This record gives sequence, C-alpha cells and structure tokens, in this order.
Amino acid sequence: MFKLSRFLKNYKLQSILGPIFKMIEATFELFVPIVMAKIIDIGIYNKDTSYIYKMGAVLILLGLLGLVSSLTAQYFAAKASMGFGTALRSSLFSHINAFSHKELDEIGIGSLITRLTSDVNQAQTGVNMILRLFLRSPFIVLGAIIMAFSINSKLTLIFLLFTPAIAFVIYIIMSKTIPIYKTVQKNQDDISTITRENLSGIRVIRAFSKENHEQKRFAETSDNLLKEQLLAGRISALLNPATYVLVNIATILIIWFGGIFTFKGAITQGEVIALVNYMSQILLALVALANLIVIITKAQASAVRINDIFNIQPSLTDKNAVIDNVTEYSKNIPVIEYKNVSYSYYETAEKCALKNISFKVFIGETVGIIGGTGSGKSTLINLMPRFFDITEGEILLNGNNIKRYTFEALRKNICVVSQKAMLFKGTIRDNIKWGKNNASDDEIWKALEEAQADEFVKEKGLGFEVTQEGKNLSGGQKQRLSIARALVAQPKILILDDSTSALDFATDSRLRKTLKQNNKERTTFIVSQRVTAIKDADFIIVLDNGEIAGIGKHEELLRSCETYKEICNSQLSKKELD
Repeated sequence: MFKLSRFLKNYKLQSILGPIFKMIEATFELFVPIVMAKIIDIGIYNKDTSYIYKMGAVLILLGLLGLVSSLTAQYFAAKASMGFGTALRSSLFSHINAFSHKELDEIGIGSLITRLTSDVNQAQTGVNMILRLFLRSPFIVLGAIIMAFSINSKLTLIFLLFTPAIAFVIYIIMSKTIPIYKTVQKNQDDISTITRENLSGIRVIRAFSKENHEQKRFAETSDNLLKEQLLAGRISALLNPATYVLVNIATILIIWFGGIFTFKGAITQGEVIALVNYMSQILLALVALANLIVIITKAQASAVRINDIFNIQPSLTDKNAVIDNVTEYSKNIPVIEYKNVSYSYYETAEKCALKNISFKVFIGETVGIIGGTGSGKSTLINLMPRFFDITEGEILLNGNNIKRYTFEALRKNICVVSQKAMLFKGTIRDNIKWGKNNASDDEIWKALEEAQADEFVKEKGLGFEVTQEGKNLSGGQKQRLSIARALVAQPKILILDDSTSALDFATDSRLRKTLKQNNKERTTFIVSQRVTAIKDADFIIVLDNGEIAGIGKHEELLRSCETYKEICNSQLSKKELD
C-alpha cells in the first residue's frame, strides 16, 4: 500500500485533517468516563441534582463535539480516498494502454479487468478506513491506558497485560489471511476470464451445445473461490471472539480487584466504573482495529497485484523517437522497406515466425500478401506500425527506421484494418470519426462510398446506434465500416489484413476497384487468403513458414513459385489459370 501512497499527493491536506479530527473525536470520548465518575462520586453520592444536570449537559456537549469531529473526519477521509481511487484507476488504465500486444497476451484481459475494478476498489476502501481508524484506535487504546493510570496505577497493570495479548492475536490472524486473500483475487481473475469468454463466445457455445460444460467449468471455479473466501472468513471470524474473550476477562479482573480496593477505600465506585468504561473503549477500539486489519489485509493483497502491473514495463516505447511528423514522401525513396527482418514471439522460441524478410514498396503501389495458414502474413504487417518489435533487421518508413518515429506519427501514417472488425458503442458517425476527429459528414460519406458501405448506411443513417462490438450489424457491414474508418483518416499506408473475408465476391471486387482508383498517393497492402483479392496487385509477396517463397506479379509467380501455384490451383479454375 505504501507504494501506492503517491496517488494521495493531491490530497495531502485531507489526508492530514481526516486523522486529526478523528483523534479530536477520540479525545472527547476519553473524557466521558471521567465525567461519569464525577456524577457517581459527587452528584449521586451527595444527591446533588443540579450537579448531575450540569455534568449531564457536559456529556451531551462532548457527544455533540465528537459527532461534529467524526463527520468532518469522514468527509475528509472520503474525499481523499475517492480522489486516490480516481487517480490510481486513471494511472493504471494509462499504464495498461501503453502495453504492447505481447504484455496484454501474457497477463490476460480478464486479470487486467479485475485489477482495474475489484482491486482498485479494495485499495480505495483500505485508504478510507486507514484515514478514519488507523490512528484513532491506537490513540484510544493508549489514551485509555493513560487515563486509567491516572485513576489507579495498580489496576492499570491489567490493561498493560491484556493489550499486548490482544495485539498478538490480531497479528497472528493477519499473517494467516494475507496469502489467502491473494488467492481469492487470483480466483476472481479466473471468474472474470471465464465470464468474458462465455459472454463474447455465447454463439459458439450454443452452436456446439457446450452450455452444460461451461456451466460446470464456471461452477468449479466459483467453488474454488467460495472455498478460499470461506477459509479466509473463518480465520478472520476468530478476531472478534478472541478479542472479546480477552477484554471481558480483563473487565472481570478490574471489577474483582476494583471491589477489593473500594472496600479498602483506595478507590471510589465512580472510578471503578470509569476503569470499566475505559476497558470497554479499548475493546471497541480493538474490535474496530481488528476489522480494519481485515480490510487492510484485502487492500494489501490488491495493492500487491496492482503494483505487479505497474512493475511491468512496456516492451515497446517511443522514448527515443525524434520524428513526430512525416511531412513529405519522396517518390525515389521506398515508402516502406524491410531489410533482412526476422521476428520471434518468444525469446526462447526455437523457430522464428518470420525469417530474413526483405522487400521495397514505393508510393502508390498495391502489394498483395498471401500464404497458407500460419505462414506469418499478419505478423509481417503488424511489425510495420510497431505492434511488435522485430528481432533482427530493420524496417524503414520513408528512408528512416520506424523506431525513430513516435507512435502517434507512425500510426497516423499507417492504418491497419484487422481481421476482426471492432466497432464501439455509439453512432456510425462516432465510429467513423475514430479515424479523424474533425471529419465532416461529406468526408465520412466519401469514405463510406469508397468502402462500399454507403448503401446500407443511407438506410440506417449516420446517427444509427451501434451496440457494443457492433453486434447489431452483419460481419460484412462491420468490415466495411472498419475500412471506412481507416479511409477517412487518409493514411499514406493502408493495410487490409484479411478485412474483406465477410464480403461477397461482387462487393469485394467493387471495393478493390475503388481502392485502386484512389491509390495514387496511398500505398495499400492487401493480406488475403483469396487469390482473386490480390492477383491484380503491383506485386505479390508469397509467404511459406515465415519465409518469402516468391515476389512478383501474378503471372510471374504462376511460372516461378510452386507455393503460389499450389494456392492458385486450389482456388481458380483451369480457364482462369490459362
């Protein structure tokens, strides 16, 4: 938790005032037993009604002052903890957004969601309770012991014996529960992952009639979570009984020896009642502290998980970038050049996903990329905008290494339309404007027309509400809107990563035709399994097991590249091949 205290830097005043007002409240509370002793020893003993009323008014005043102090402390603690939670959540979200695809895949989306929600909430609750009770409870315990000592030093020895014993019990419980709460949070990660998979893949689950299987898997994970929570709950539940037993034993001893001292005249009846009240205050303070320990234990477990994410540094950064804008492209310099590029997804991988890839692409050219499943097509184009960093070699954009460009400059010039069309909740207009924030409706319609999406959008309108992930649109509609979103940005390099797979052949043909017509100042990469989608490209890159099997035009590759010839034979008729 200490490492996360930096998120309280804007709430230093509230973090100081909250505990101060809590201790002021505790101070008023410590005077109550003394006033009660005065009422018994003076007012009741002398039957002085006016004195009883006067001291009663003092009690009411102490209660009101304590209430005001408590409410003020609650306000400052709540403001500081809410501000802490907001700052922590925002910082964690920003840090996660800086992760490359590699870190996101390794950690898991479900785990990240749990840490952004449940773990941050636990840490926020922990801060709130620490500001309210962490200083108050020890202050009450110490203050009650001092006040008891001022009444009778011998009876105060009971306080001094039992208070450390209670503290030891709390320590034992805390040390046992911290590891369990870590496991609980891990199980919550698993619940989040399974829930996310089931809700997003519900159609697949139903298609294969796997509802019962998934329900069983979810139930098993839930049972594991339940077992860990019950174990933690049982151990934590020992806190209150253990502390109550010790404090009640101490109270019995105070009354027992207090009666003896009263009989001897060494202490008054009111002072015995005051000592019992002080022991009750210690009891309540330690019970509150025990419950606080449980909350802090949960917060500590969550804080460790949050810090684990902060400790992971993004493998891709643009800290050393010096170019923040590409002002002009030269026709004599390749817009994109791969020089002996190799890439492995893991450092320990025996085989590279890509090996010794070299080619040049100039402004206005259309490049087709084809190959079998797992040949490295998507990996090849994902290296261009630096979604991953190459293992060996060099990639140049307009003659400069892509690592010299900031992410914003690089990805402003390179737009990728991925295999899975991803739309966001909002209107069609909002989704298209992701490509260009200030795009006018004319620009949006122009992009929609080029993407062959204008026809169905005219029926629905730009204000049509798209549901989460575009579930109320067909696959082909989502793909065309994704292409339009990229086109409205007017990128210098457009990458279509199998992004027309859901389109019929006629629509796909019209799309390729319009893209080629508007391709004079734009370089286009078309990744596809279809030969018909790339055969008219200026040149085609054929990949086989991460290596280039051939580069050239359609006709040239049919003669010189066996891999390409096999692909064509599997898709084209003899007449088309001739």
